[in-house]
Amino acid sequence: MSATYDFPSDLLAGQEELHQVRAELSALLKRLPWSVVPLDGFSDEGGWRKIERPASPGWSDEEQAEVEKLRRREHELAVFVSTHRYWTELTGSDRMRARSRLKHVHQEVPSGTGQPA
Repeated sequence: MSATYDFPSDLLAGQEELHQVRAELSALLKRLPWSVVPLDGFSDEGGWRKIERPASPGWSDEEQAEVEKLRRREHELAVFVSTHRYWTELTGSDRMRARSRLKHVHQEVPSGTGQPA
């Protein structure tokens, strides 16, 4: 049976927002052109695998600002979660297991619901 942890609500909220910000940043980066600045397309067949990229129009100032805003918030949340005072209550492998559990607590299914928390 795995241990249960009584995470403080602010730590849970910080971790949940961190997941959301990372998902939003990932989705944004997938939508944007491959290069921040305008660049010509290229094809390289000389390596161990073929690499091709279409021409990139680059990112707009607004897109760059949005990426920077999300990256800054991701960093703030990662620092908040990793340095939270709760971690001082745990030691050794228990702290490691708790940190791992926190990363997945949003995926856990409350008993009787069949749906993730």
